[in-house]
Amino acid sequence: MNRNLLLLAFCQALFLTNNVTFIAINGLVGLQLAPWGWMATLPVTGYVVGAALSAMPVSRLQQRLGRQRSFQIGLVVAAGSAVLCAVAVVIGSFWLLVAATVIAGFYSANGALYRFAGAELVAPAFRERALSWVLAGGVAGAFIGPNLASATRGWFVVPFAGAYLALVGVALLGLLVMSFIRFPAHVPPPPGAPAGRPLAELARQPAFVVAIMAAALGYGVMNLLMAATPIAMQQCKHPFESAALVLEWHVLGMFVPSFFTGSLIKRFGALPVMAVGLLLNIVCVAVALSGVDLMQFLIALAALGVGWNFLYTGGSTLLTQTYRPEEKTRAQGFMDTCVFWTMALSSISSGALITTQGWTLLNLGSLAPLALLGAALLWLGASQRRAAAVGV
Repeated sequence: MNRNLLLLAFCQALFLTNNVTFIAINGLVGLQLAPWGWMATLPVTGYVVGAALSAMPVSRLQQRLGRQRSFQIGLVVAAGSAVLCAVAVVIGSFWLLVAATVIAGFYSANGALYRFAGAELVAPAFRERALSWVLAGGVAGAFIGPNLASATRGWFVVPFAGAYLALVGVALLGLLVMSFIRFPAHVPPPPGAPAGRPLAELARQPAFVVAIMAAALGYGVMNLLMAATPIAMQQCKHPFESAALVLEWHVLGMFVPSFFTGSLIKRFGALPVMAVGLLLNIVCVAVALSGVDLMQFLIALAALGVGWNFLYTGGSTLLTQTYRPEEKTRAQGFMDTCVFWTMALSSISSGALITTQGWTLLNLGSLAPLALLGAALLWLGASQRRAAAVGV
């Protein structure tokens, strides 16, 4: 840990505060404003679609302007989009709300790269731990986000308008903190400099493919169930405060393990850690199918959070082993593009399934991508064993 890494972890905490607040309220606000119930999670979907559309442009922007300048632009966009969300709620415009969350996705695409930037702030031997420690900054967001949503939703006559305005302050604080971080000096690539291997060649590596699958499918299943949880709990007559508590424990599950996930990966390797993450996702589904009491929601979502952490951190770490320095923005941008488009699909599916099919079928449906991910992990394990045998 060093000063720059600590400040970046704090920015990650503010980023997760924004995300968790969005998760806690966007589905409920969407349910109030949407013309039809199945469209309730479109504001959640808008956020990840905006991130998916922005992922590659943000990577190119970072290649041109450097990490810090791109991150600062993202925070300015975060503040502006939060103002638009507040306006949309006040005037009752569902489509303005969706548009505002799409714009906010530019911030999400920037914030998703904090983890890779953290690995560049330390010596190579500490790369896994630095990536994990930046993600650990989300622990603060786990506490702040749900409580911020609960405390500010009644600031104005229109519910949740205050929560969106509070996020303006969160973004401005992030902008201030980001200005104090000293990233490695940015040197734009000169004309004609080697660009590295094309994406198609990178994708021939089994580790590259499985790293992206772990991050994308792990995030997709997590988002599918998490986005539906506030609506499912409302359907089961649980108060908003209970949904906020469940989300708090879910996000704690997502980020508390980051204090030791890097060490686990360093000791056991990324593949075993990702396998445990897959198992925890299956535990989540099993608990969710056992009933709809508050404790079952809480345990299921907490297990889901830890499972996501192991898959996402393991996949991100594995990806860093598959590219050269000049290829990093291409590889990282492609991973995040896959993650965000998977999240977009899971978000829109979440709203449609929870309002038409219910919580049980939603959970059963999540087993299909988990089975696909399990097959991918087995494939990578077999490829590594063959490579080791050839090496011997």
